[in-house]
Amino acid sequence: MSHLPPVGQPSRHGRAWLPIAVFIACCLAGCATWSPWKSDEQVAKEREKYGLTADQRIKELAEKSKAAKAGTAAEQERFSHDIASAMVDEHDARVRCAMLDAVVPLDTPLATAICTGAMQDPDPRVRMAACSAWATRGGSQAVDLLAVRYRTDAELDVRLRALRCLGELGNAAAVPVLAKALEDPDPAVQYRAVGALKKVSGRDLGDDVNKWREWVADPEGSSAEWSIAETFRKLF
Repeated sequence: MSHLPPVGQPSRHGRAWLPIAVFIACCLAGCATWSPWKSDEQVAKEREKYGLTADQRIKELAEKSKAAKAGTAAEQERFSHDIASAMVDEHDARVRCAMLDAVVPLDTPLATAICTGAMQDPDPRVRMAACSAWATRGGSQAVDLLAVRYRTDAELDVRLRALRCLGELGNAAAVPVLAKALEDPDPAVQYRAVGALKKVSGRDLGDDVNKWREWVADPEGSSAEWSIAETFRKLF
């Protein structure tokens, strides 16, 4: 019995080599000008024609952010203004995240506005990056914004990021929000709340949610170094 494939149909081994054969044939015949090895001049022309790629723009943003941080207050303000203007029209969520990261270290009103607005970005990746941004910036505003994101966001990943960032703040004002999270029906939320409470309280009661529930119900009975009595009165 012949094992040859039907006329016009390549063998199994032949099919495997088809893409390579086509590529070689095109190169030999000169039917394609594409080459994976481009000269610097070709890259420059393509950049001029098509603009920077997302990765190139992200790298450029990081470099400009570093320069702005080392610059004067006026230079930081100008850079923040440029980012605020560009972010409105930016369609790539990855680039918006990079824009957000670029202004996090800057102490300008526009940088604050960008970090605040990013908390409501339509893409969850940007909202998570905004949570991390506020964990870095800190302050009472950070607690409020992260608490809202935990309570209202439709994406579980964003809510979990908000809880983690509340813990990273180390601010006692976050305890009521974390205490509420202990009652969330989702075990993942409960676990993240426990982790955040460990950081905020400086205690380690293990991962038993019930032990942490007992602790938040009677914080004054603990030997915590800072008083959170007034904070807990707002909770109950």
